Amino acid sequence: MTARTVRRVGERALLVEVPGTADVTALYGWLREQQEAGALGEVEELVPAARTVLLDGVADVDAVARLLRTARPTAADTAHGELLEVPTVYDGADLAGVAALWGVSEEAAVRIHTEPEYVVAFCGFAPGFGYLTGLPARYEVPRLATPRSTVPAGSVALAGPYTGIYPHPSPGGWRLIGRTALLLWDTDREPPALLAPGVRIRFTARRAGGRP
Repeated sequence: MTARTVRRVGERALLVEVPGTADVTALYGWLREQQEAGALGEVEELVPAARTVLLDGVADVDAVARLLRTARPTAADTAHGELLEVPTVYDGADLAGVAALWGVSEEAAVRIHTEPEYVVAFCGFAPGFGYLTGLPARYEVPRLATPRSTVPAGSVALAGPYTGIYPHPSPGGWRLIGRTALLLWDTDREPPALLAPGVRIRFTARRAGGRP
């Protein structure tokens, strides 16, 4: 069983610490299942991060803490969210550099990136930004030594073990490999964020102009 620490936070919250993001994703998926089954009682919010999951608004903190200490979530608990296709034009400024780091051609780099099914492990950095896991560990790439002052909205990028899609123009140090026209954040939509923890992602390569 994966080692975890359960800490009480205030009167009605618990913070669960685990070794890594894969453990967070499995635990979050398991917690969603338990919540839907009514096994957690009243819990207002589940908030995953890189190595923690916060349970906020917990009615019976002691009972849920006991359940968490004996839980055995696995990778099978991870991917139960909806599947979202992300049409992507792979023409990013760093695609050639990423391909070189991987020791493959740009065409092969695109195939490598579109092959896995990803899952939104957690959200942060900016409204609508999801940290996507699923790319094998051997393809991790470092952040840029000098971040860009502006990254266009819709940019598909890599950093460390994660893939991300910039929902707004912003500074950023991730390596840009492509772009999508999907609107990641829309205040006129409910909910505004297209990505949420547990959502599964498939990237599909498109030519500029939207042709497959």
